[in-house]
Amino acid sequence: MKITYLGHASLAIKVGGKNIIVDPYISANEMAAHIDIMQLKADYILVTHAHGDHTLDVEAIAHNTGAVIVSNAEITGYYEKKGFTVHPMNHGGSWEFDFGKVKYVVAQHSSSFPDGTYGGNQGGFVIESEHKNIYIAGDTALTFDMKLIPMRTRLDLAILPVGSNFTMDVDDAIIASDFLECDKVLGYHYDTFGYIEIDKEAAKRKFFNKGKDLMLLDIGEALEL
Repeated sequence: MKITYLGHASLAIKVGGKNIIVDPYISANEMAAHIDIMQLKADYILVTHAHGDHTLDVEAIAHNTGAVIVSNAEITGYYEKKGFTVHPMNHGGSWEFDFGKVKYVVAQHSSSFPDGTYGGNQGGFVIESEHKNIYIAGDTALTFDMKLIPMRTRLDLAILPVGSNFTMDVDDAIIASDFLECDKVLGYHYDTFGYIEIDKEAAKRKFFNKGKDLMLLDIGEALEL
């Protein structure tokens, strides 16, 4: 499994011979100006919630690739009306895709499209594939629901927001990693704009002092599990 950071909360995941894009907000992100969305490969687009900083490039990438959009019923219904291929899910539900098993799990946040359309209940994704399991939290506060995830899935990596203001901060992310029983964390949703700027070295030091590993990748950088 290869995970490439595309900036903000956007990811490219290559797993099981398939390409997945998560929450594409790239073309308006000046920090990601070197990423050409028309060059991205996508068999699936996973959308945690409807906010513009997670859905901006969904339609362009789906038009270009024919990718299946996977999200909650409201978000997939929104895109289905526009002619896109979708796979609807909801909290607690899981599905065996051709790259692995995906479960849509609870997140605590808000969700509406930039045009005001209701985006349903926000969520996160647990992906089990190729003997590696990851949790993509989406935008969320720290929540006790995270304790449920390791009861079903032993995680190899947790991808957590760390920018605060709109989501949990670094200290809450440390607690989240305890709840998830996963000490290897990829941080995202930070530094894109002023409200969520962080001290990256201080953040990594806090994790290290707790015996944990916080990875903060450069945009375009990848890690392999």
